[in-house]
Amino acid sequence: MVLRTLTGRLTAWLVLVVALLLGGAVIASAGEVRTANDPTASLPSAAESTRVAALQRQLPSGQTNPALVVYSRDGQALTAGDVAKIEADAKAFGTQSPPVFSDKRDAALVAVPLPADAPADRTIAAVAELRDTARAGLPAGLTAQVTGGAGFAADIADSFTGANTNLLLVTVVVVALLLLITYRSPVLWLVPLAVVGIADRMASGLVALLSRHTDLTIGDSTVGIVTVLVFGAGTNYALLLISRYREELHRHADRREAMRRALRGAGPAIAASAVTVVLSLLTLLLAGLGDTVALGVTAALGIAVAALFALIALPAALVVCGRGLFWPFIPRVGAGGAEQERGIWARVGRGVARRPGLVTVVSLVVLGVLSTGLAGTRLGLSQTEQFRVEAESVDGLTTLSRYFPAGAADPTVVITSPATADQVLAAVSGTPGVAQARIAERAGLTVSITAVLTAAPDTPQSYGTIRALRAAVGDDALVGGSVAIAMDTRDASRVDLRVIVPVILLVVLLVLGLLLRAVVAALLLIGTVIASFVAALGAGSWLFRELLGYPGLDNQVPLYAFLFLVALGVDYNIFLVTRAREEAVTRGTRAGMIHALAATGAVITSAGILLAAVFAVLGVLPIITLTQIGVIVGLGVLLDTLLVRTVLVPALATLLGDRFWWPADPAAPHRARQTGAVEQPAAVA
Repeated sequence: MVLRTLTGRLTAWLVLVVALLLGGAVIASAGEVRTANDPTASLPSAAESTRVAALQRQLPSGQTNPALVVYSRDGQALTAGDVAKIEADAKAFGTQSPPVFSDKRDAALVAVPLPADAPADRTIAAVAELRDTARAGLPAGLTAQVTGGAGFAADIADSFTGANTNLLLVTVVVVALLLLITYRSPVLWLVPLAVVGIADRMASGLVALLSRHTDLTIGDSTVGIVTVLVFGAGTNYALLLISRYREELHRHADRREAMRRALRGAGPAIAASAVTVVLSLLTLLLAGLGDTVALGVTAALGIAVAALFALIALPAALVVCGRGLFWPFIPRVGAGGAEQERGIWARVGRGVARRPGLVTVVSLVVLGVLSTGLAGTRLGLSQTEQFRVEAESVDGLTTLSRYFPAGAADPTVVITSPATADQVLAAVSGTPGVAQARIAERAGLTVSITAVLTAAPDTPQSYGTIRALRAAVGDDALVGGSVAIAMDTRDASRVDLRVIVPVILLVVLLVLGLLLRAVVAALLLIGTVIASFVAALGAGSWLFRELLGYPGLDNQVPLYAFLFLVALGVDYNIFLVTRAREEAVTRGTRAGMIHALAATGAVITSAGILLAAVFAVLGVLPIITLTQIGVIVGLGVLLDTLLVRTVLVPALATLLGDRFWWPADPAAPHRARQTGAVEQPAAVA
């Protein structure tokens, strides 16, 4: 009944109208996405740096986020004209604090407090105004740079201004080109692109509604990642369905019957793939970091929308358009099957079947060699290492560190009570790694102590000093500030990795087991996906370290890359193995796998290349973390598509034979027919 509704002469049009109206209603009512700009918003409320931030808000300084204006003359002493300019700027900035000069008077620092809770656009405008004022009338040779918490916040927010729009445009162009190349039709590519595009806009609208009506910590990059997932997964589902539809058009004159059969064949695989990805993404609900939880919810929502549009709107659109949509390669009844069996993927399948042991060994060696790139990989990027492009806040912090203690840009904050303030101040001052400490504020039962660290922010040395401070003050005080926030975030992300990875594997294993009803096949598929992930992580790490000069991987890259690769990478194995199981009933395990590879090879390869290209588009965003996720996932998808799914899985299935499906036995009918065919002549004789 459902299939007939999707493919009926009138009901198909009704399905399209309902989909358009529903999508339009969501898009029109969604509004803008509200993102969180509090650096502690993603941390658990029990984290020590989060508790410090909450107490800081009760103090006057807690309502501000300082911008630091650094003046220097490239190591030379400041002139009288320089000092006059700096003092004039300090008055123009409206700050109550006088300029602070370095010991050699070769640099000066002016702190300008800005509202901590200001929207991103206001922070961008305020920092831009500071930069304009500081640069106006600079004496020759004097430089002025704006950095500090507000400077970094403005540069990060500004880097995303229009970035999601650019990401969407580049994604659409990449998908359109690859669809055009895949289908070699001037019109066919428009249908899946339009369906997936509407699904993406609807998913983005739902994310905006969630940001406005829930307390999810949605970051600046969330919408971009969801767009990439929707376009990548949605286009993959479309490729699989259209490929199966084309096959059925070669067998059936009635295009509506062909679509019904295509949905019966490809629909379960698409649904299983979507369920696997959604459940895997929802494991992020177990994360301690709020932005990770938000990504899991929003991305799962996006994948669900993409799958629904692929299984409901796309079939209706294809049926309405008719066979002419495939012009100039219009599928005719009785054609196509022989060509498929003579194709490159059929030859690959037969080649793998002849030497499965050698193919397995070579494949594992390739994956093992790529995995060695993990050796020497550093996990964690500092605040100054987040940008892929130049940013004044980064350059300013580097300049500041040349003339002042490295931690002067953003002192560590220690919160205590009046009764223990002197004792805590002594403990803080005596902690190795602390350049200077002083009592900054007193308000009621709260005393704030600021400590300038000798180590640069977000380095192992600075984290060691934070741990030493927490040990030194014990239960008498809490230690926070941006360095402590970064350390707590790193620690929480590592806990998330240890907790969530096993859960993802269990979810995917259960879905595969239920779908295939085969324990051995499910375990082997999980193993191959893990192997391709480790190889992709190793190859990506080597590329970033040796060729691009990146200092390390960001803390959240391994978890996100693992999630996307396992959830999305297993798709191709699902598409291949479900088809192989279907073919095993009539052809047996070995021949069924060869035929499944011949039937799905072209579409899965196209889907993999397209998904890898879509993830690579994340490189248009200026944040190194997103570039790393895009490259590693892209490499992993290509490995899954061109190595794991193409040769390793077929080789393993051929080696194991019918045991690949244990405890199920889909090839039993084929063996029974073969036995009957052999025994029947003997009985007649």
